[in-house]
Amino acid sequence: MTRITRRTFSAGALATGIASPSIARAQQAYPAGLQIRFVVGFPAGGAQDIVGRIVADRLGALWGVPTLVENVAGAGANIAMDRVAKGPNDGTQIMIVPPGFATNQFLYSRMPFDPEKDIIPLGYVASIPNLMCVKKDLPVNSVAELIAYAKANPGKLNYASTSVGTTTHLSGALFTKMTDTNIVVVHYRGSAPAMNDLLSGNVDLIFDNIAAIVPQARAGTVKALGITTAKRSPFAPEYPPIGDTVKGYDTTSWVGVGVRAGTPQAICDKIEEGVKIICKDKLLVDRLATLVSEPVGAGAADFAKFIAAERATWGKLIAEQKIKAE
Repeated sequence: MTRITRRTFSAGALATGIASPSIARAQQAYPAGLQIRFVVGFPAGGAQDIVGRIVADRLGALWGVPTLVENVAGAGANIAMDRVAKGPNDGTQIMIVPPGFATNQFLYSRMPFDPEKDIIPLGYVASIPNLMCVKKDLPVNSVAELIAYAKANPGKLNYASTSVGTTTHLSGALFTKMTDTNIVVVHYRGSAPAMNDLLSGNVDLIFDNIAAIVPQARAGTVKALGITTAKRSPFAPEYPPIGDTVKGYDTTSWVGVGVRAGTPQAICDKIEEGVKIICKDKLLVDRLATLVSEPVGAGAADFAKFIAAERATWGKLIAEQKIKAE
């Protein structure tokens, strides 16, 4: 059996074609009379929230049902995931599954739910790259030059993390491990303060969500050195993969959907099928493009394999570096 990794999923998942925006005709309605609540583990305005709202809108259109997005922020999305894990199992509550679903069990000494038993992953919706950027006056212009500079100045460089255990943090931790460099992490509460300190020169670099930082990179207020995914983004092809220099380096943020364990199989199948359909919908594809993100459209089995691979990768790194979110 082929091992599923981050590299397995790409725009190739769309090779079967793009569906018409009028997707409501493509599938029979969801169980009648239900309003579907989509739970997002982060505040409004971030990538998880934006993608979650796109998903809620397109699945609602597909099924012909009203949808509601609820933001339940806190503890790296643990509060939101716990709500779903202990909520209804009739298909009325769907989790917008974040990367923390694969990493939080290693970051937190106590979890209020069991992510491997209490929530069923049903569909991998989107892959969202991070972008490595350095402050404007740092005397490097490539990943190779950054590595050389860091080795010549051990412990003098730092990188901003938008929070402990996020993909922006772990992307940096993996980079320092694979390059054997000593670059100090500085944690912030969110992307905005981290960005402000990068712009003001208080931190040297960041691995930020590409949608958040690409306007600054394209404006020249920061210098982008490379994208964290294994391949160039079709929406930002000017940025080479870090993996071109650091062989094997490949990280991404991502968004999926899941439900509480015990949800009837017929409903799970309906959600899984719905994810595959909307990920070929031109409206969803175009909306994701504005986030420099690509739809994936993988079903439950492949999404579960992907999550298992993420747990294997990040669990080992988190243990080695003794990263804790408390």
